[in-house]
Amino acid sequence: MLQELENNFSEIEKKILNLQKSFQNLSEKYLELNKEHTELKAKYDEERKKNQVLAEEQKNIKLYSAISGNPEHNRLMKNHINRLVKEVDFCIAQLQNSGL
Repeated sequence: MLQELENNFSEIEKKILNLQKSFQNLSEKYLELNKEHTELKAKYDEERKKNQVLAEEQKNIKLYSAISGNPEHNRLMKNHINRLVKEVDFCIAQLQNSGL
């Protein structure tokens, strides 16, 4: 009976050691994945910013093209002018409401 208990304790001790090793491995893997996640998130943010800059540049190029008389972008120019007129009208209305 004593031998059986010793065997059981030995098995339990081996299982605990295996669990500790597994936990250590998982902790290391977690740290690696967390670091990789941070790096990928930074790259994603950088690429997103580049994409926004390129989209803004593309918008400006179309606008400049419309201003220079390119018939393909006349509609864009009209929409842009209409948007600016609405903003100016809104500002005028705010100034009138504020009593200036």
